[in-house]
Amino acid sequence: MPDLWLPGAERHPLSDTAPTDTQYDPRVIWHITWDKNASASKPAALVPFDKLVAYFTGGGKGVAPHLLWDPFTGRIAQFYPANSRAKALVDAAGGTRTNRTGRVCLQVETLFFPYCRVNSKTYATVRDTPAKGLDKILTWARSWGVPDVWPMGTPTWKANRNEHIWETQGGHYGHGQTPENRHTDPGPMPKWPGTTSTPKPGPPAFPGRSAFGPGKSHASILLLGQQLVRRGFDKHYRVGPSRDWGEADRLNVADFQRAQGWSGGDADGYPGPETWRRLFS
Repeated sequence: MPDLWLPGAERHPLSDTAPTDTQYDPRVIWHITWDKNASASKPAALVPFDKLVAYFTGGGKGVAPHLLWDPFTGRIAQFYPANSRAKALVDAAGGTRTNRTGRVCLQVETLFFPYCRVNSKTYATVRDTPAKGLDKILTWARSWGVPDVWPMGTPTWKANRNEHIWETQGGHYGHGQTPENRHTDPGPMPKWPGTTSTPKPGPPAFPGRSAFGPGKSHASILLLGQQLVRRGFDKHYRVGPSRDWGEADRLNVADFQRAQGWSGGDADGYPGPETWRRLFS
């Protein structure tokens, strides 16, 4: 099993750990602390690292990430183990479980704000920094299976959110690319060898037969229903698909299966891998 704690990071464990939704692909979400509002004409001194550590272990526990990273010194502090959710994202009740999506959902707060001043030099974006310690974070993320891709493209200062991509593709995301969140950070990020802006094409991963049936509730059911609507197999929905499995889902899937020429047990309304592949092809 990969390391739950990033080797070499300072440990400041918070006790309120909670599991992630492990059926989804692993990911990293990048933030900046954005402690001050500076400008090119009025830069401001970077906030001390220890001040942020005190915040995330004190009054800011409710928004703590996994890691606090200083790209100027390489110093890293960790607050939650990799297999726990962190709290740095808005996570609306009843919606996408943003803080929990993935085998791991690693959140990194970069000690940075636009036009911060460090040793008399001003930095407009994280990409401009020395990015010391980034290699350690990436190596750790890869050990948990996070691919070197930005599924929604490399971050800019403009928000770009797609819930379908978020729920079906692992990789690296910016805060501004996360559902339910309104921030636009982290802005342009450093490039690293092997990273790409888009993932390999293909249908979303099939979550398994056991993911569907009475009492089941998760994002893959919503994704299934949305695709049924797109393909025109939605006549049994009265209000539309949701995260909760219902008889309307089963009947619509059965209609799709019969349209493939299947019958009997092959058209029982419960999706298997071939139903999933054809539906999303």
